[in-house]
Amino acid sequence: MPFDKGTFLLVDYTIKVKDEDRVIETTDAEIAKKANIYDENEVYEPRLVILGEGWLLKSLEDELMKMNEGEEKEIELPPEKAFGKRSPDNIKVYPARELIRRRVRPIVGTRVEIDGRIGIIRSVGSGRVVIDFNHPLAGKTLLCKIKAVKKIEDEMEKIKALIHRRAPKVDINKFDVSRENDVVVIKLPPEIRDAEGGRIFKYSLFRDITKYISGVRVVRFIEEYEVERKEEKAEEKVPKKPAKAKEEEKQEQA
Repeated sequence: MPFDKGTFLLVDYTIKVKDEDRVIETTDAEIAKKANIYDENEVYEPRLVILGEGWLLKSLEDELMKMNEGEEKEIELPPEKAFGKRSPDNIKVYPARELIRRRVRPIVGTRVEIDGRIGIIRSVGSGRVVIDFNHPLAGKTLLCKIKAVKKIEDEMEKIKALIHRRAPKVDINKFDVSRENDVVVIKLPPEIRDAEGGRIFKYSLFRDITKYISGVRVVRFIEEYEVERKEEKAEEKVPKKPAKAKEEEKQEQA
């Protein structure tokens, strides 16, 4: 049966720019390597999507909602269903002095943020800087190969999927997860407990679980620390015989 909004779904996909036959994103490590976009910091595997949450392009989510578990599709997305058409209104000219005042170095090709908008510097000259705020893929037609790998229905699996999304490089089996009424308890492994971003991880996961898992109000994190002690083996000491006893022993042997 087709999926509904709010469905937890593991998805595999590869997205290309049609006219360039260029892969821009994929969940497949081999495809990423062949396209020279492989990132060793990424985890290549089916990705969790909660339909309706905007974690994928809306047009792709709309297609997924028509699919069945295990089904695979190839979809062509014109610009209006992908990242929109290019617009001259999104190309702005700034005085170089203003950018320098904002601590922005005017170098062609640099990606910059101005007033909350992300753009790319296209040209610099005569004291003026041209910045293109169109999305880098605006005006492009995309080819998408997408597969609805697995629908997650079990509540504990959903919680673990949310954990794995936040910590994809940590073995999910290292997390001890349980629920009692409106409280979810998560025992954290050392990889998370000792991580620099551990606090952000816990807060983000708390928001995910209370938003997407019905009835949960509290997420309790357990961090355990043990004192390492080296057990020292007591050396067996042979009691020394008094001098008088030694002398008597010698006489008996004689």
